[in-house]
Amino acid sequence: AFHVSPFDEAVVVSVDGFGDFASAAWGFGSGTKIEVDERVYFPHSLGIFYQALTQYLGFPNYGDEYKVMGLAPYGKPEFLGAMRKIVNLESNGEFSLSPQYFRHIKEKVEYEWENGSPSVGQLFTPALESLLGPARKKDDPLEQKHKDIARSVQAMYEEAFFNLLNALHKKHGGDAVCVAGGCGMNSVANGKITLNTPFKRVYVQSAAGDAGGAIGAAYSVHHSLGGTRAEPMLHAYLGPGCDAAEIDALLTARKSEIAEAGCTVARIDDEGALCAQTATAISEGKVVGWFQGRMEWGPRALGNRSILGDPRRADMKDILNLKIKRRESFRPFAPSVLREAVPEWFELDGDVPFMMQVYPIRAEKHAAIPAVTHVDGSGRLQTVDAATNPRYYRLISEFKALTGVPMVLNTSFNENEPVVCKPVEALDCFLRTKMDLLVLGDFIVVRNPPARPG
Repeated sequence: AFHVSPFDEAVVVSVDGFGDFASAAWGFGSGTKIEVDERVYFPHSLGIFYQALTQYLGFPNYGDEYKVMGLAPYGKPEFLGAMRKIVNLESNGEFSLSPQYFRHIKEKVEYEWENGSPSVGQLFTPALESLLGPARKKDDPLEQKHKDIARSVQAMYEEAFFNLLNALHKKHGGDAVCVAGGCGMNSVANGKITLNTPFKRVYVQSAAGDAGGAIGAAYSVHHSLGGTRAEPMLHAYLGPGCDAAEIDALLTARKSEIAEAGCTVARIDDEGALCAQTATAISEGKVVGWFQGRMEWGPRALGNRSILGDPRRADMKDILNLKIKRRESFRPFAPSVLREAVPEWFELDGDVPFMMQVYPIRAEKHAAIPAVTHVDGSGRLQTVDAATNPRYYRLISEFKALTGVPMVLNTSFNENEPVVCKPVEALDCFLRTKMDLLVLGDFIVVRNPPARPG
C-alpha cells in the first residue's frame, strides 16, 4: 500500500488472516523504505476472528465476511462484552485470541479447493457456542440475535483496529496511514479511521488482499536495486482491455442470437451522445451493463466492469436482485459519485477511488438516494474524477444534468460468478439475465420489450 500511495511518509498497517506465519504487521514508511515495528504471529489473527464468527453466523463460504459487514448495521452491539472475551487487546496496539474458542490453535483445520473455490473447515469450537449460543445453520432464518452478533463482531474488529492505529500514532505521529491486508477490505472500519484516530489521510490500495502483495514484493526488489519511487496509484484500471474491432466482431458473430433475444445493436461514436443515451436509460429505471476500457485490478467494480442503476429509486435494489444478482436483501449497493460532489452529499470528504471506505450520507440526502443508502444511513462510495476515468465521469455528469443527482448506483458486472473480463463474458451475462441495456465500448445493445399480443 505504501509504495504506491501518494504519501512521502506514512504509518503502514497490514492486517490479514495469515501470511507467512504473521497475521499482521505494522511500521513506518519513508521514501522507498518501510521499517517494520512489530508483527502478530500464528495463531493470533483478527482475520481468523472475523472468519470464524462469519462461519458461526451461517455464512460458510470463503470470503463471506463482507456479508457480516453488511448485516451488522441491522443489529446492536449487545454481544460486545462477549467479543472482548474472545479478542484481547494490549495498550501497545497488539492483540491475541483466547485459544479455547478456535480450532486452528490446537488442531488441523481443513483448507481445500472444491469446484474451483477455496473451502475452509470449521474454525470455532463448542466453547464459542457455549458463550454465544448455538451457531446458525446456512439456511436458518436470520434472527435479531444474529444481527446483534454481526454488529458486535464488527464493533470488536473496529475496537482492535483503532487501538492499533492510535498506538502507532502515539509512536510515529503524522496524519497519513496506509492500510493493507485482507482486513483492509473492511470498508466500514476504513471509513471511520478519521473519526476514531488522529489520522486524516487514508490510503487503501484497490487490491488490498493477497493480490496486492505482488506490488509490494515487486517494489521491494525494485527499491533494493536502486529504483526510485513510482508515481502514486490513483486508479485501478490496469487489467485486460479490448478494442472496438474485437467488440464489433463479437456482435457480428452473435447477430442472430442477439436478434432472437429481442435486442438491437447500435454503434455511437460520439461519446457525448453515448453517455447521454445511457444516462437517460438509467434515469428511466433501466438496468445497464457498462463495459469499458481496461478491467479493474481488485475485487471492486469501479466503472469499467459495472452494472449501473438509478440511486433515486427505492425499489432498485429489488429490481437488481430480481433481474440479475439474486443475493441477500440486507447487502447494500454502492454509489459512484462525482469527486467534487462528495462534501455536499456525505458527512466526510476525501478521495475514495477504490470504494474502500464507507461514509455517512448526509441525513437530508437519504430520501433522495434510497437505493444506495444503507440501513444505518451510510454508503460505500467510489469517487470519480475526469482525469482517471473520463467516460465514466461524463456519464455520471450527464445523469446529474438530467436528475440533479451526481451519482449512479454501481455494482459488479456478474451474476454469482467472477466479474466479467472479456466482451464475450459481458454479452453472455447480459443475454442470460434481464438487464435492459449493454454498453460495450461504443456499442449499445438494447433489449426491446416484447410485443403485446393483438
